Amino acid sequence: MRAGKAQTFKETPVFFLLFLMLLCACLASIALGSVPICLPDLLGVLSGRIREGTEYTLIWQIRIPRTLACLGAGLGLSSSGLILQNVMNNALASPNTIGVNSGAGFAVMLSMVFFPTAIEVRGPFAFIGALVTALLIFGLAYLTDSSRITVILAGITVSAFLGAGMSLIKILDSDLLININTFLVGSLSAMSYSQIAIPLVMIVIAFLITALLSKGLNILSLGDDIASGLGMNVSRIRLIFLILASLLAGTVISYAGLISFVGLIVPHIARKIFANDNRLLLPASGLLGAVYVLLCDLLGRTLIAPYELPAGIIMSFIGGPFFLYLLLRKKGGRRLG
Repeated sequence: MRAGKAQTFKETPVFFLLFLMLLCACLASIALGSVPICLPDLLGVLSGRIREGTEYTLIWQIRIPRTLACLGAGLGLSSSGLILQNVMNNALASPNTIGVNSGAGFAVMLSMVFFPTAIEVRGPFAFIGALVTALLIFGLAYLTDSSRITVILAGITVSAFLGAGMSLIKILDSDLLININTFLVGSLSAMSYSQIAIPLVMIVIAFLITALLSKGLNILSLGDDIASGLGMNVSRIRLIFLILASLLAGTVISYAGLISFVGLIVPHIARKIFANDNRLLLPASGLLGAVYVLLCDLLGRTLIAPYELPAGIIMSFIGGPFFLYLLLRKKGGRRLG
């Protein structure tokens, strides 16, 4: 107990730094863009001294909803990636690499076709699509005793198949072309409070449940035999974590589109700081994920201003080489398998 408390105390400055980074990223996200807002006006609006004008509308109706959407996306996808890496005991696992994103995306596009005006059904559709895909890949991994690389290849294959389905929907339903194209590249623009309120609540709830069960993630990462020997019902706890990972990723995909590689990159960065204790890794990944998505979105807004690059494109440019880097590393069975 004392060792655990000492470790937590030792990491407190790191968490303080992460919170400071998050605060700075949030302020930058609100202040910067095609129309920059000076610091006095920003502080005036946020403190309530300025209650009207262009800056007031821009901050409260456009920038803050977008910033909240970025926070939810970073928290949800990074946490989902961390869960999947532990559940599948595979450092390459993430919502993107095992096809969970594609499953959620395909389901959301089906909801666009059958319920084009009912935005509220996209979340449940995304969750079901993500969960079905996760269970499919998990079943392949553990029922056929596939290697870790084989599981990732299976995930890529499933993603390609579902991607073809999404392309077919785009071709057949030209009325939804603009919405579908925006969804496919992953964009956090044009967010509203009504659009993100329920998804953010779902993400926070799923994250808190995962945090309460994070000790189980530590035990699960030791392997099935050891976990069973310690009295854990491995099948049940793994299913619970798969549901949580699918809920986190699917909820983000439902409003942000196909954002890739957050769940792959961020947990690896967090492990460089906090080793393998998921009780620390989970909040660290959530904070780092939020900062990462905020910075990528900000880069997309400012790189070629007044034009804008979707955040999903920026993340793919960063995540693709990182994934290749992980593939080429040949150190330790858990890292590649």
